[in-house]
Amino acid sequence: MKQLLIVAHAPSENMQALVSALTEGAQDSEIDDVTVVVAEALKTTPKQVLACDGIILFTSENLAYMSGGMKDFFDRCYYPVLELKQGLPCALLIRAGSDGTGTRRAIESIVTGLRWQWVQEPLICRGAWQTEFVGQARELGMGMAAGLSAGIF
Repeated sequence: MKQLLIVAHAPSENMQALVSALTEGAQDSEIDDVTVVVAEALKTTPKQVLACDGIILFTSENLAYMSGGMKDFFDRCYYPVLELKQGLPCALLIRAGSDGTGTRRAIESIVTGLRWQWVQEPLICRGAWQTEFVGQARELGMGMAAGLSAGIF
C-alpha cells in the first residue's frame, strides 16, 4: 500500500473545494492501493512526510508568494526530511489571484533543494474563481495516485 500526502493551506470555501477535489480524485474507485492523507500545512509533521510515497502541495498565492501556512510547513519539515526523502514524487497546485509566478518560483526553489521529483508541471488556477478549477484539481489528484499505484513514480 502506497501513501499520498496532500499538504494544503486552504482557508476559504473555494480552497476547501479544491482540497476536496484533489482528495476525491486521489481516492478514485479504480485506485485501490493508495491511501490518501490530507494534512493542513500548519499542522503537517516531518513524520507524515517521511511516511508518504508521494506528495501534493497546495497553496494560495499571497502577495506573489506562497501562503504563510505553506512557508511554515517548509520551515518545520525541510531539514528533518532533507536526507531521507530525496526523489519523493511531488506535484503542486497554486490558487493564484494574479499569475502565480512568484509562488511557483519560490516552491520550485525549495523542492529543488529537497531533491524531490516533479511528476508534472505545477497546476496554477489563475484569476477569478472558475468551476473548472475543481475538475483540474480532481485530475491532478487522480493522476498522482494512479502514477503511484502503477509504480510510474
